[in-house]
Order: sequence, then structure tokens, then C-alpha cells
Amino acid sequence: MSKFKKLASMAFLAVVMTVSLVACSDSDSDAATPTPDPETPAAKSVSFTGVKAPETDTEKRSVLASGAVTIDGKEYSIGYHTILRSGDKPSSDSESFGQLYDENGDKVLNPSDASDYISSDNDFSSLLTGLDGNLYMISHFESVPAAMYITKLKQDASGILSAEKTRHIDFSGVKGGWVHCAGSVTPWGTHLGSEEYEPDAKIVDATTGKFNDTYGNRMALYFGLATNLTTAGAYSTMNIYNYGWQTELAVQNFNAVTVTKHYSMGRVAHELGYVMPDKKTAYISDDGTNVGMFRFVANTAGDLSSGTLYVAKWAQTDAANGGSANITWISLGSASDAEIKTMLDSHVTYADIFDEVDISGGATCPATHNEINTTYGHQCLKVKTGMEKAASRLETRRYAAMLGGTTEFRKMEGITLNPETRTMYLALSEIGNGMLDGGSNDTGGPNDIKVAKNTCGAVYALDLDTNYTATKMYPVVVGTPVTADYGAADDSKKYASDGAFANNKCSLDGIANPDNLTFMPGYKTLIIGEDSGAGHENDMIWAYSVDTKTLTRIQTTPYGSETTSPYFYPSYHGFGYLMSVIQHPYGEATTGMPAANNTADKRAYTGFIGPFPAMD
Repeated sequence: MSKFKKLASMAFLAVVMTVSLVACSDSDSDAATPTPDPETPAAKSVSFTGVKAPETDTEKRSVLASGAVTIDGKEYSIGYHTILRSGDKPSSDSESFGQLYDENGDKVLNPSDASDYISSDNDFSSLLTGLDGNLYMISHFESVPAAMYITKLKQDASGILSAEKTRHIDFSGVKGGWVHCAGSVTPWGTHLGSEEYEPDAKIVDATTGKFNDTYGNRMALYFGLATNLTTAGAYSTMNIYNYGWQTELAVQNFNAVTVTKHYSMGRVAHELGYVMPDKKTAYISDDGTNVGMFRFVANTAGDLSSGTLYVAKWAQTDAANGGSANITWISLGSASDAEIKTMLDSHVTYADIFDEVDISGGATCPATHNEINTTYGHQCLKVKTGMEKAASRLETRRYAAMLGGTTEFRKMEGITLNPETRTMYLALSEIGNGMLDGGSNDTGGPNDIKVAKNTCGAVYALDLDTNYTATKMYPVVVGTPVTADYGAADDSKKYASDGAFANNKCSLDGIANPDNLTFMPGYKTLIIGEDSGAGHENDMIWAYSVDTKTLTRIQTTPYGSETTSPYFYPSYHGFGYLMSVIQHPYGEATTGMPAANNTADKRAYTGFIGPFPAMD
């Protein structure tokens, strides 16, 4: 029995009934609910008071949120409530929320000026009940080095949550964290978090240890090393395969949090992992260009330490609105955390796993090898004898492509579930690159997906069978480009250049770059958060009725921020909550920047919309 299963078996572990998952930045999601009773009464009703699209400069710098919600005919006052902002210390025995720490528990300092390195890349924040019965929040920081924080919460008589104290969680036992993006709460009440944008093991410099990827080698700071490494042998400290995993955290109390990376679930750009009500099946979204969709089936319910991993194969049936397809699954084989950890400890390398033929100059890939096109481009690879299991977990996306899986998706983001209909929802922030027909992103690949460009993105539905296996995928909410460069036929619907909405390239009547998703079970309402930039000048959160097909805007955020962590908790200690995190305000802004010395406005918000009455 795994340590997590043992914890879950204890009577006083409250299983949090959440039903959403979040997606991340280009740079978040819910826990599965129990299988519904066939005699569940008809869906209830919920409607939000909408908020306007920001027009004035003041509105574009503000957090606007629905002030009321009507549930089963009764109106309740709600709003946006901040629990913590980056840099906050809620008590004298707290750390500064978002301060990064190294493997020895010392503060990480900014290399440029030696100031405290406090992240404003707040991402997924879960609400949990510890084994001690207290209320807690686990929060991600999507940075390198990354961080997770545990916050002890207080709940007043009206349901308002506030922070009592907070501290960082020690990740030294797993060599630190990497770009913690979205997450979920498992059906057994633990936190499941992601590591996004796994560094490319092919290009690591084995002499210096420099990662040479998008994030540079800032991970060196975690080990007390300089960011421009010149010390030979540092590679042994910074094993690149330590990063890019699902991470499970179990909270016993404020001072005791167990951290486990699940190597069995594969190594990709994990947006998030979402566990289905059977407690065995988990879906994994892979964020980036030319990525795959993955499904993990655990050997034992409630235990993610071993199981079989699958990659989706898209068989297109319709090209309209982002495309529809029948979905089949290709097995990548079974593995356990322990088996893969042994490989990490022995420092298996990219060159140990693959024999690669250089085809960059137009050479032909021999029949002995597989020609693929993934995030890392057009390659010709063969797995070396006996290294299939290593390939399946350490180089999951490349291996999936070699076996015929579809690795053409663009910016795969949030996942959530309507448990009553077994409908899973998946956000693709953009429709482009390998999803289009032809071009460099299809060279060497199967070209399974052939749809038109729509940089505003779409939310898809996936039909699941009784074993929670997806069989069909089709669009349900699609963004509408108003400029040709985003996918419109022309610029005829472009917003006036001298108007309040000039900087929006997607219609303000609909979504732009969907990211985080959550579902309100029993109320047939899908919540959609955005990670936009030029699509929408101000990122938004929407409520979508799956019955009426209508969208209601329920929150907008300041210039250049991202909405992360929409995650609905129908009943958390007597109240309902919709978590909402506002990441890096002004971080992606092209206009409206505050004064250079104004750091206060740039601090991220971690909070919630609500409180709602209990809605379970």
C-alpha cells in the first residue's frame, strides 16, 4: 500500500470534492468527484451577474468580478477575495509568500542585484484538509527554481478565507521543483501538481551542466551555483531528467507535507494531471508546440506509483471549428516510480537511450529508425536495445511519436470533468502549428490533424466510456478572431484603432486563449479561464452553460496578467469556493505599465470568487 493510500484510508482525511483542473501560461483544474448515483436529481440552476469588458484605464488596472450569483432561484452576494499576494507575510512566523529557497533552505537571491527572489508567478492553489483537521492551501509558483507553499487558513462565520501563516515546502528530496504550473486535487484528498516545459536532455552540456533551454540554467540557483556555469562536473548535481513530472503532496499538518514525484506517469511539459472518479485513470495535458495527449492507468486505485501510460491517436472526422476526431490509444508500456528512479540515480542520458541520425541537412532517415516531429523538431531516432522503458518515461513525447501517437497539438491546457455525463473538457489555448495542414511542424510526422488556424483557441469535449477512456473529441467553445493574423478571413471585424478595445485580437463576446477549466457538478456550468495577451488585453474568466450554450463574463484581471487556478469546490467546510489566482500583473503588458519603481501593483494575487453556499 502506498503512503498516499495509507493516508487516504484514515477516517479523518476529508476528501475534497472538487471538479476542475487548471492550465498554465505559455510560459492550470479539479479533483474528480465520486461516480454519480443513477438517481441523482435533475441539474440545479446557477447564474452569475456578468461583468463588462474593461474600457477605461482604471478598469483595465483593476480586478473586476461578479457581485452576485443566483443559485436555485436565490441570490447571494459574492466577489473576489484575496488570500495572499506575492511577498505577503501573514504572521511573524511566516515566510514571504513566493520567496524562492535553495536545497539547503537558504533564500535564493536575484543574480542581478542580490535582492530576495520573490516570484509573482503564482499558479494553481488547492484547498485541502490536513490529517489534523485544519484548513490548508498548497500554492504553486511557476518559476525556475520553482516553489510550492503551504498556507494554514482561517474561515470566518461568513465563509471568508484568510491566511494564518505560510511557508515554503522542502523539495530537496526530489532535487527541487521546476515550473510548477497547473494542478488538481485527487479523489483521495492529496494535491497533484505539475512540472511544465521539461528541459531538453539532448542539448544539455554534460561538461558544464548548463541546461541551454528557454529558462536558461536558472536551476543552478537551487544548488547554490552561478547561473553561467563553468565548473566541470556540475551536470551530476543538475540531472536534467529530474524535471518534468507529476508531483503529489499529502498534508499531515502545517509542518509535515510529503512530496513524491511520480516518474511512472511520464516526463512531458505537464500542464496538469487529472484523476478520474475510478481513482486509477489520469489524463495528462502536454503544453507547447507539437505535443501529445496522454492517459495513465494506475495498477491500484488511489496509488499513482505504478501503471501503464498511453498516448492518443487522432483520426480526424471533421475539420470545422478546430476539428473533431475519433480517439484511440497506443500503449507506451508499464513502469513504476521505483524503476525510473533507479535510472535517474544511475544518470541515464539521452545518448544512452537513442541512436540518432542527423537529418538536419536533408539526409534520408534510414528504415531502421523512426522519423518524428515533436516539440524538439524533426528527428530520426532509434531506441537502443533494452532502453524502451527508459524512453517511455524519460523521453515520453519522443517515444510516443515513434510509436505512432499524435504529437501535433498546440498549447494543451486545462482539463475538467462533468461526472454526470462522463464528458471531459480540454482547453487548447491556440489552434496552430502542427494542427494545421502541412508546414515545418508536420515534416516527418503523420500529419493527423488538418484544421484551420485560430489563435484564439478552443475548448473541446471528450466522450469517455465506462472505463473513463476517451473515444471522441470535438469543439464546444471556440474563440473568434477579429484580425487576419489570428485566423479571421480578413480584418473587417477588427476593433477600431482609436477605441477602448483596439488591443484585442479576439472578440470580446467570447473566449481568447482558454487555459484553466473547472466544472460545477450538478449545475451544468463550465468555468473557463484565459491565458491571453494580444487575444484579450485583459484576461477573463467565463461561465459557460452547457445547456443554453451561453457565456457570462465573471471576472477580468489587470493588464498583462494571467488567470490561473479556477477550481470549483462545491463544499469546503460548509461553503463553496471558486479559486482564482492572478499571475504576474503587467508581466505580459504592452500598454498601461505602472511606473518602473511601482512594484506593489505587479504582485500576484491568490484568492477566490465567492463564498457560495455549500453546493454539493
